[in-house]
Amino acid sequence: MNFLWRWFGLKKKRIDSAPAELEALLGCRFHDPGLLQQALTHRSALPEMGEDTLSNERMEFLGDSVLGLVVSDHLYRTHSDLQEGELTKMKSLLVSKTILAQQARNMELGRYMRLSDAEADSGGRDRTSILGDAFEAVLGAIYLDQGIECARCFVHEHLLREAGRITTDVRHVNYKSVLQEYVQGTFKSHLQYRTRAEEGPDHEKLFTMEVLASGKVLGSGQGRNKKEAEQSAACDALVRLGLLKPEDV
Repeated sequence: MNFLWRWFGLKKKRIDSAPAELEALLGCRFHDPGLLQQALTHRSALPEMGEDTLSNERMEFLGDSVLGLVVSDHLYRTHSDLQEGELTKMKSLLVSKTILAQQARNMELGRYMRLSDAEADSGGRDRTSILGDAFEAVLGAIYLDQGIECARCFVHEHLLREAGRITTDVRHVNYKSVLQEYVQGTFKSHLQYRTRAEEGPDHEKLFTMEVLASGKVLGSGQGRNKKEAEQSAACDALVRLGLLKPEDV
């Protein structure tokens, strides 16, 4: 777990504001612990922390790009037999908020998040969107503090070493399962699929399905059967929720 310490032998004196426990979990001792603190600061905490405090949103933006590069590079090098479309599906799953949040839970990032009391009391420390963003923000902080190679090590240690398990059936990504997990964890609700339209003759029907949670339509999609249309609707919902990027579908 302390691979970054061994490789880079960082000797700079610690600043007390850096949570030592989390640094140990990350396997990284920061030159500038303030970067780690910012990566753990949710925007809800800003009103309680003063004008000079920054949220982790900018670091999340940076970390998202670093993550995309590292994951794409890894998949390209380790799956020479796959074409662009299959690689894209694998990447989309690995960098989805649902998967990143799972990995963040493994690191117990929620314990160290700086949240408002209201956000914390409403379950923010285990919220998929917050944890997924935090994973990316921490990666952005590592990149800023120690560069791309340390960032690459972090992604391999905390995500890509699990890639085989995560992507066991990635060539047929179950968007319904990913969406159901996200909705249950974030909204404490279940999904409902309903048929919006059926077109064409019996031997060549085209189904249009909608997916809903708590009565709200999250997405819609089409397919030659209801199962295919439900997967398409779930995929559309994941894009609308920001868990998948349109260009990655």
